[in-house]
Amino acid sequence: MDLFESKMKRLEEIVERLEEREIPLGESLSLFEEGVALVRELDGILQGAEGKIRMLMEDLRLKELPWDETGKGDEGDEIR
Repeated sequence: MDLFESKMKRLEEIVERLEEREIPLGESLSLFEEGVALVRELDGILQGAEGKIRMLMEDLRLKELPWDETGKGDEGDEIR
């Protein structure tokens, strides 16, 4: 299991535990705090992955759609 999956699994466990009605307040607060930290970490992981995907897509687009300084492709079509 990779880091993202293990953090998601732990977050799911926390949510399930917090949904129980008979949980002490101190434990609830502790679990909530851990859950918030996990959400932030997971968001960071996802943002990093999104950045990598954007870079790869841009590299792919640049390789597949060459253009000159006028912003037009080989066929004279404007590239968007």
